[in-house]
Amino acid sequence: MIGFRNVSKDREPSRVRRLACAAVTVSLATGTLLAGGAGTAGAAPGNGPTAVVSMGDSYISGEAGRWKGNSLTNTGSRNGTDRGWVGGSTYDPAKVYGATAGGCHRSDSAEVHSAGAIADVAVNLACSGAVSRNVFRASHGGVSYKGEAPQADQLAAVAARNDVKVIALSIGGNDLGFADIIKDCALDFVIWNSYCYDDQQYGVDRKIDAVMADVGKSVDEIRAVMRTTGYADSSYRIVLQSYPSPIPRGAENRYPQSDWSRFNTGGCPFWNRDSDWARDSLVPQIANRIKGVAAAKGVQFLDLRDMLQGREVCAKASKLVSSTVPASARTSEWARWIDNNESQGLIQESMHPNHYGQLAAGRCLALAVAQPASSASSCKNTAGSDHTGMFLTSAP
Repeated sequence: MIGFRNVSKDREPSRVRRLACAAVTVSLATGTLLAGGAGTAGAAPGNGPTAVVSMGDSYISGEAGRWKGNSLTNTGSRNGTDRGWVGGSTYDPAKVYGATAGGCHRSDSAEVHSAGAIADVAVNLACSGAVSRNVFRASHGGVSYKGEAPQADQLAAVAARNDVKVIALSIGGNDLGFADIIKDCALDFVIWNSYCYDDQQYGVDRKIDAVMADVGKSVDEIRAVMRTTGYADSSYRIVLQSYPSPIPRGAENRYPQSDWSRFNTGGCPFWNRDSDWARDSLVPQIANRIKGVAAAKGVQFLDLRDMLQGREVCAKASKLVSSTVPASARTSEWARWIDNNESQGLIQESMHPNHYGQLAAGRCLALAVAQPASSASSCKNTAGSDHTGMFLTSAP
């Protein structure tokens, strides 16, 4: 069964241990040079094919791009939600993630690919689980990750072979410990019958200044690489983006918190109070701080806090996919639920924008690139529409 399904109402210790072990691996994503190509070898900066590059973590690498909504059916194509389905009972995640399956999880529908024709070449350097030091150059404190050089060092090669026009950056979530926040809040629902928001808010407040300093340094590292490669700051843009909430407010959850449906059916084991905190306090706090970094560094800001509104895991405005409710960007959830038993794919995909969510993020990036390079915009969806209904407003 799926997402915290198949669990009896007594809190069975063995299942609780699986939850604790599995949930800790829920991580953000991003990482190496992916298909989309590095362009023409030897081309001088500014003279090769135009390029858009994504850097950072799982929220831009394409984590969870395997899934088109969530379904309780564990066999076959999972009611059409599993893009890794080959046939019968055979699944190949490489159909979606290529050589990065089980690692950086760069999906074929990742934001940089879903943005459309904003450049000749799309290069995805982001990697699931990456933190800021995985972006920095090795000579400036950068650390290799999952067998790959720091992303800024990879960028140097891309910039030398292409005319880079856009660099989209999503970073900071793993530095703040998103995975641990998700794990602890889920465990407080499943085991302790207590809230997590107070302890988690305290931890975020202690870390956030240092994390935002590193987000700023990530921008500086990218600028330094581009200058060294021969680019003027005005010849390309950096789009620094925030994070969407994968879970809805408590009042917008289609499952009551008074029984085990959030745990056994929806894959969203969180109390209303904690859900409200995540949606209306944590995500806005991070977005506002990232907006401040963007302003200080003179780069574009793309606010994604409302991108998944009504499309989150367990949202009333969306539906599970079933034999009678087909997978659809208009009705299905745009984020991956928590599949604690790993009956479908890996736990690391949980709580990330799925295939539909990534199409939406790509559309947001395309819309942002059409705006001035100094702009700050918020990207939102149109209820009942697919990714083509995304639109921009001024960032709050």
